[in-house]
Amino acid sequence: MSKKDEKKPTSEQPQPEPPETEAAEAPAEAEAVPQAETAPEKEAAPSETDKLKADLAEANDKYLRMLAEYDNYRRRSQKERESIYTDVRADTVTKFLPVYDNLARAVQHETDEETRKGVEAIFNQLKAILAGLGVTEIETVGKRFDANLHDALLHVDDEKYGEGEIVLELEKGFKLGDKVIRFAKVQVAN
Repeated sequence: MSKKDEKKPTSEQPQPEPPETEAAEAPAEAEAVPQAETAPEKEAAPSETDKLKADLAEANDKYLRMLAEYDNYRRRSQKERESIYTDVRADTVTKFLPVYDNLARAVQHETDEETRKGVEAIFNQLKAILAGLGVTEIETVGKRFDANLHDALLHVDDEKYGEGEIVLELEKGFKLGDKVIRFAKVQVAN
């Protein structure tokens, strides 16, 4: 016997059994593999549906948020446009207020009757134009001082007037709607 032959009989007998065992196990694994593959497919279908539902809910949420943001943007833009329009109107009217003041002084100044009537007519015309634009005068004398409408330039202590009562108007104040375009300059008592 050669060295090769000696090793063969001992190694040949144990070797055939393991391949048979592997072959017997291979079909069992083959059967197990398809079962394992089908089981995840059944589980994957509900999770895939859930994932799609979650994606849809997320997309819907993004859509609603974007819609709300656009609506807020549209409102804010419209409010800014209206604000700009009001600001421009207020600035324009403010430039005419010195003319108003000068005409008011001219009406109070003593002149001949014809000149006075002409100045009063111009003054009344300016008042009508300002009223048409929504400009109103701020009431002062006899009213209580309000820091939102009046600018106190002088203070007087006099017992015949109430606390914080406006005694004298130094310069007329005006509002455009609810917005003060010029504060009334006044003298306040006590």
